[in-house]
Amino acid sequence: MLFTDLGIITPILNALSDEGYSKPTPIQQQAIPHIIAGKDLLGCAQTGTGKTAAFAIPILQLLSKNTHNQSGKRPIRALILTPTRELAIQIQDSFKAYGKNLQIKNLVVFGGVNQNPQVDALKRGIDILVATPGRLLDLMNQGFIQLNQLEIFILDEADRMLDMGFVNDVKRIINKIPAKRQTLFFSATMPNEIKALANSILNNPVRVEVAPVSSTADTIQQSLFYVEKENKKALLNHILQDKKIETALVFTRTKHGADKVVKQLLAIGISAQAIHGNKSQNARQNALANFKSRTTRILVATDIAARGIDVDELTHVINYELPEVPETYVHRIGRTGRAGLSGISFSFCEAEETSDLKEIQKLIGKNIPVNDKHPFHVEFNGVFKRAPKQQQARPQRNNHQRPKAQQGNKPNTPKKRY
Repeated sequence: MLFTDLGIITPILNALSDEGYSKPTPIQQQAIPHIIAGKDLLGCAQTGTGKTAAFAIPILQLLSKNTHNQSGKRPIRALILTPTRELAIQIQDSFKAYGKNLQIKNLVVFGGVNQNPQVDALKRGIDILVATPGRLLDLMNQGFIQLNQLEIFILDEADRMLDMGFVNDVKRIINKIPAKRQTLFFSATMPNEIKALANSILNNPVRVEVAPVSSTADTIQQSLFYVEKENKKALLNHILQDKKIETALVFTRTKHGADKVVKQLLAIGISAQAIHGNKSQNARQNALANFKSRTTRILVATDIAARGIDVDELTHVINYELPEVPETYVHRIGRTGRAGLSGISFSFCEAEETSDLKEIQKLIGKNIPVNDKHPFHVEFNGVFKRAPKQQQARPQRNNHQRPKAQQGNKPNTPKKRY
């Protein structure tokens, strides 16, 4: 199937062609015709399935059919609500690309930056607004945003909204928009609270489900590296000596951990930047822009900051630390192997992360192949081979200091362990 088979208008088809797109992804094939037909939609799709284009293309087409008087101020006709600044920017970039041949204006608003440029653009009038919940409510409360003529409402990454504590803000926004509207609801997972929210705002929706979160793309080559915690730094340096890895997205669990990895990479001459919640919005945008342009070779990110990062032809994702939530593993490695392209993921696993590994492998339904051809490999048979010895070291030392000293017959016991 081609985009030309989906009833898409010529100006959008030309823009898609300019972007190099001719074949829609499965979710685009399923969702676009229903959205063009004006139906509500519940989309369950993981990152990297082409979800943004699945709603951006038909929204542009719907709005182009009924353009408002160009001489008057444009009312906001479509609202896309998304949890993170990075994802909001990515979505606006998609609207710009696919709608470049249409007379439709869009704007993105998010916190952490001066609101004045956003307010100025709002005053001039826009058709499509992409927003994060906090800044949207703030601008609404100040009277700069009116949604009384809204025609289409899109809630994107609903499960992440829940994770980040935005659900109450989302409900407040929904209470302020017209009841008569078309609603599109997207979520990678469907916990009970998200199901309840979807049921409360959708009207007889079409359900589209593609690649559930428990699956990893077949185009991603996954590898597991058993390594002791103190050797992770050296292992990362060793892997990055491969010049074929032009860029890589590295994941850590914490903001401090991300900064630490960047520091160690810079120390050996590898260009790297971090992206996490403690960074200013400008710093985050600059880091992402440098990574996309390949000025920066390595981008180190935490999970929340990385949601929405969409880098064309990203070949490598490295899990410096395994995530505690198994679904997060799927989202992480889904940054590569997108749109049918191949990708590679490397995951480091230390002794304390073996329980996380088991949960990940249980979720994805397969064992991740082990790469033991590196200088820091640790044998693994249910537990790390050296782990039991390390665990026994402290009690033996304590016993030797008190009870065994009285026996007087094992002065060389500690030496046998070295």
